[in-house]
Amino acid sequence: MKIIISPAKKMKIRQDEPMVPEIPKFLKEAGYLRGLLRKKNLEELRKLWQCSEKIAKENILRLEELDLEKNLTPALLSYEGIQYQYMAPQVFSEEQWRYVNRHLRILSGLYGVLAPTDGVIPYRLEMQAKLENREGKDLYAFWGRKLYEELIKEDELILNLASKEYSKGIEKYREGSVKILTCVFGELVHGRIKVKGTQAKMARGEMVRWLAENQIQDSGQIRNTGNAKLVYRLEDLIRWSEEYNSSGEDLYDENVIVCRDKDGRYHYYYFDDFLALFESGQLTARFNDEYHTQAEFLNDLSEKNAEGGYNG
Repeated sequence: MKIIISPAKKMKIRQDEPMVPEIPKFLKEAGYLRGLLRKKNLEELRKLWQCSEKIAKENILRLEELDLEKNLTPALLSYEGIQYQYMAPQVFSEEQWRYVNRHLRILSGLYGVLAPTDGVIPYRLEMQAKLENREGKDLYAFWGRKLYEELIKEDELILNLASKEYSKGIEKYREGSVKILTCVFGELVHGRIKVKGTQAKMARGEMVRWLAENQIQDSGQIRNTGNAKLVYRLEDLIRWSEEYNSSGEDLYDENVIVCRDKDGRYHYYYFDDFLALFESGQLTARFNDEYHTQAEFLNDLSEKNAEGGYNG
């Protein structure tokens, strides 16, 4: 069984780890893609990355200063973000590390497929980026079948914990006896599964940790109730997977805005709802110097890069 997860935008360099980072399978391809990014100017990269000018400049500096083969961090320890925080790989036992190295793979726009101990540097390149390359107009064209074929070299079962942006580059190539079990974490609302991005990321991280703790080798009896208050039950996963794959509908809604009120309560909005409240004046944002326009602020919110306050 191979377990696939998405990367995170936020990354860090950690050189205090005892393990020696390994060489990623598609390092040569990563170098090629990085070369394409280096040829672009600030505005082109800002549009490609869909980020603020500040974040674009930070990532341009990474392109200029970092080397794909030096000062590497094991991939599973390099990514930050909710999924990785709830997975907590920094406290894995040796047995858990052996498990994830055998079963877990991280899908990446730059690196393709990463094992947990593959050495990486911080980068910004999402799988859905429209980066024209020698194979076509985007990264799905560039990677083609490579990622799928790498995943099924030793296993015919893929446990999909990745977001749709990443898993779609795998699912469309499924053939023969290969099975893809897609896990959808959400709430049943009026007969429909509604996925809240933040809660789903928490659950994905917890599930990876639980799988490693229990050394799950195949689909078997996958059951667990985690701190995210979600229940994983094999029959539900299979049913949701069938519904997901047959409907052709994207059940993932990653654009969840979390706001804290003055009294300490948290409010959750899907991005479209938040945008409507913001534009109607029912919510107002308190800006800092990082944001120069309302459009840039809302774009960063959709990318979950923005921090700030609100009044409403």
